[in-house]
Amino acid sequence: MMETHTGGQDPTGKSMAEMAEFLNRRSVDAELEFSLTKSELWALISRSGNLNECHPFCRQNDPIEWHENSHIDRLEYLNGLTYIRQFLNWNEESGYDLVIGEKDGPQSYVVWKITELDSGKCRLSITVYPYLLANINKAISLLPFVFYIRPKLRNYLKSVLRGFVFYADNNQPVPRNHWGRHSWFS
Repeated sequence: MMETHTGGQDPTGKSMAEMAEFLNRRSVDAELEFSLTKSELWALISRSGNLNECHPFCRQNDPIEWHENSHIDRLEYLNGLTYIRQFLNWNEESGYDLVIGEKDGPQSYVVWKITELDSGKCRLSITVYPYLLANINKAISLLPFVFYIRPKLRNYLKSVLRGFVFYADNNQPVPRNHWGRHSWFS
């Protein structure tokens, strides 16, 4: 998903070293099939403010900047936690990657990817490289990651994906906490 740059700052202001640091972290992913074409799924996930209708833990999703060359928005969770999402690479009908975190705080790197399966079906995968435990020795952080961070984050990602399916199938906003509360975001 990341574009290759020859060095220095990439167009988003993230250096190659910063991007390598994100990718060196442990990751958590989830995926779900959609009965949508690639174009339909892209229209759903690339629309400004889409989390207002599709995200079960979203209180408010507002664009800060949303045009062809720059996509930045603000996500306020149900518990009041507010994150800024800065989209790094925007790949029409394929997906995007972004960094997310509190303003001027640590950031997680997230990749959204659409895979066409067959006529009228696609898979959406979300992979997160979380900032949680990123600055702790990998051997020491392994057990907390495996037994706490990964299950919590995977549950969150599955709920988000189900929210997009719910909206696509019902054409109405997903109810908040629809698949249960989440201790980090509800």
